[in-house]
Amino acid sequence: MDEASLYQLLDQLQNGSVSADEVVRRLRRLPYADLGFARVDHHRALRQGLPEAVYGPGKSADQCAQIVGELLAEPDGGPVVLSRANAEQASAALAAHPGGEVAGSTVSWRPAPARPEQVAVFAAGTADLPVAEECTATLRALGFRPVLISDCGVAGVHRLLEHTGLLGSADAVVVVAGMEGALASLVGGLTPAPVVAVPTSTGYGASLQGVTALLAMLASCAPGLCVVGIDNGFGAAWAVARILRRRGSGRGSGPEHPGTTAARPSPRPPVPAH
Repeated sequence: MDEASLYQLLDQLQNGSVSADEVVRRLRRLPYADLGFARVDHHRALRQGLPEAVYGPGKSADQCAQIVGELLAEPDGGPVVLSRANAEQASAALAAHPGGEVAGSTVSWRPAPARPEQVAVFAAGTADLPVAEECTATLRALGFRPVLISDCGVAGVHRLLEHTGLLGSADAVVVVAGMEGALASLVGGLTPAPVVAVPTSTGYGASLQGVTALLAMLASCAPGLCVVGIDNGFGAAWAVARILRRRGSGRGSGPEHPGTTAARPSPRPPVPAH
């Protein structure tokens, strides 16, 4: 349940379209539901503006399916994302909860309404695509329609310069790069948009499974670069959603329509003292 949904529920209680018993039933799931092996955070969308997601590694296929089901059972919940799922986990979750969209190792249900902001994702090389596709799949679940540009690394910089128009118009840019990670600095110097850099573990021995790219991005001379962990395409998408949720909107916008005036509930008058 997000902030806008909570206000709507209270309005329905006030005008009599739902009963007090129904409101209590709906709120009983807050702040979390205890499944024994996991405590599912239904309060997160209300608290942070973005719902809890399910990280596949380390969980059994049945656990993934149960957690996805618990998130989907919240009628006012936002999108449900199962990340880094293996074939068994994805199959179990989809069998129990049909209708999910599969993109690589990411499965998502109940995508958020479409958002107007333009997000561009640049993958330095084809080997970086799995991480970039995790990012774009997560962005789609959150309501964005990202543009993915692949194989535009610094070894052939003319391939990037072809997209200067997109770099100039995007509301946020994600750069996914391994090897020495130089693409993030280059993009950071070309776009006015916030840039989220994702180092990947691709590269030869001196790349140290992504540590070289990570350190290069952290040491970037392009000021203001946001850097997430190695291979963390999911985290980059979440960072973009957080950044754009705040942009020009202040607090109070829910995850369904973050960053828009319409999403913010109307101010409530003060309650008089008795």
